[in-house]
Amino acid sequence: MTQAKKVSLVLEDGTRFEGKSFGYDHSIAGEVVFYTAMTGYPESLTDPSYTGQILVSTYPMIGNYGVPHDLLDEGIHAHYESHKVHISGLIISDYSSEYSHWNAQKSLGDWLKESRVPGLYGIDTRALTKILRVKGSMLGKIEFEDEPVDFYDPNKENLVAIASIQKKEVYGKGQHKVVLIDCGVKNNIIRCLLDRDATVIRVPWDYDFSNEEYDGVFISNGPGDPARCEKTVANIKKVMDLEKPIMGICLGNQLLARAAGAETYKLKFGHRSHNQPVLLAGTDRCFITSQNHGYVVDPNTLSSDWEALFTNVNDSTNEGIRHKSKPFFSTQFHPEASSGPVDTEYLFDEFIQNIVDFKQKA
Repeated sequence: MTQAKKVSLVLEDGTRFEGKSFGYDHSIAGEVVFYTAMTGYPESLTDPSYTGQILVSTYPMIGNYGVPHDLLDEGIHAHYESHKVHISGLIISDYSSEYSHWNAQKSLGDWLKESRVPGLYGIDTRALTKILRVKGSMLGKIEFEDEPVDFYDPNKENLVAIASIQKKEVYGKGQHKVVLIDCGVKNNIIRCLLDRDATVIRVPWDYDFSNEEYDGVFISNGPGDPARCEKTVANIKKVMDLEKPIMGICLGNQLLARAAGAETYKLKFGHRSHNQPVLLAGTDRCFITSQNHGYVVDPNTLSSDWEALFTNVNDSTNEGIRHKSKPFFSTQFHPEASSGPVDTEYLFDEFIQNIVDFKQKA
């Protein structure tokens, strides 16, 4: 490994961490957040929900299994969750420049350089994470000494407009036609729908799909504040009037809730991990889930027609909602995982069954 450049991570409260560069040598700014997953960095780095964020890994060593081959399967990347790296920067404790995996094509450092994304190692991520847990997610900047940069708050922008596709795309030829509202969708959501005999009609976040032929609507995950997606919420309300089946994930949970008249709010430091426990309403069934979000639904603002579907066991925040009589439901966690546990993938089956039942009634 060549001599690494010295670089700093500076938080908005003035805290400074000194580290070394293993990615692209370029100063950037964003929101500093942490995630506690042990594995799955290729999937996490390509998750559009991380748009505008500097990601801190709490697991001490990253990079030991490299980065997989960039292959396409049915029009989407086989091993990535989108077509590119979406994080603004990566902060880790120890970088493994040597990697070994049957599917590895390149090192993590080389991938970051190709993607023009800075990466820092040699940072005390334990101390950094303790600061973020106490003070909450903070603005920060990765700064090389010869390239100063100002702080930048990504939450002041409509990040969904950045993460979403620009024009409609169609995948598969299944019997169930699903409109997928792309707010920054992960590829495994598309894979899960294709595996269940669906034709996926992927549309931009603000696309009016009222003239499309479809059997159900899926609202994807995505970055940023759901309050900035007023056009998406307006289109969801149109579907609710038709009573066609709806399922949402992550940001999709928040947008469905807002379409139902509920409110959302920002968490102190969010949920970003593979081990978030959620409890299914009315049961003792607890599931371990993969999560990546900074905003949640306020269940106290749901109307009497709606109810909480899942609740987070750690902090009692909302993890999903459902309509009491119509085929609408959503989850704050990621049933498609990738990476993470797949305990709740059965929810895709329930969505497809709702479509089958609706078509039989029509």
